[in-house]
Amino acid sequence: MHGYGANKESFLPQIRYFSRFYRVTAFDFWGFGQSEGLPLAWSVGDYAQQTAELLKELNVVRPCVVAHSFGARVAVKLASQNPQIFEKMLLTGAAGVVANRGLGYHVKVRAYRFIKKLFPVYAERHFGSAEYKGLSPVMKESYKKIVNEDLRACARLVQIPVLFVYGDKDTTTPVKEGKLYSAAILGSRLEIMPHCGHFAFLDDASLFNQITEEFLESENV
Repeated sequence: MHGYGANKESFLPQIRYFSRFYRVTAFDFWGFGQSEGLPLAWSVGDYAQQTAELLKELNVVRPCVVAHSFGARVAVKLASQNPQIFEKMLLTGAAGVVANRGLGYHVKVRAYRFIKKLFPVYAERHFGSAEYKGLSPVMKESYKKIVNEDLRACARLVQIPVLFVYGDKDTTTPVKEGKLYSAAILGSRLEIMPHCGHFAFLDDASLFNQITEEFLESENV
């Protein structure tokens, strides 16, 4: 399950490698890659529901999941709602922890809301990340729903083996968030990949594939 703004091809080194040993199912989340756009602003829960329906349609039963960033959000939500839907999960650069935000963040939010009331076009152009600015209006509303949901409560309900893999140079989902995420899932484990960023599975595909293979073949975390 790929990250936000990406597509299934981001996992191409893993798809090529693991297809030799496993049935691999990779798809584009709705609104990304070659999939159709969103009819309205979806939350993580909406993506989870559609993913569950897709897995059923494809007859994918209790798969082992490899999910990146936003994909991890969807995987955690699904696993919290249905303990039997997955066998185990490897979550890399997992998003879903809304850490304590400092004063500067809240000042920016208040400034944005104030300016948006008076000059909405200016606010949309000058506030928010580059990722956010490039989205369509529907996707922007969906993005807000997604990034503001802290999934640690869902993570506490996950009952299957989980391995978190983070790059030590990741500034998008830093290791400190991985520690918070891992602490929420009983029995989960956190592994740090050296000299890797948010896309650790591309920065060092060989090491990532090795870690993944060992996890898939293990009897437990």
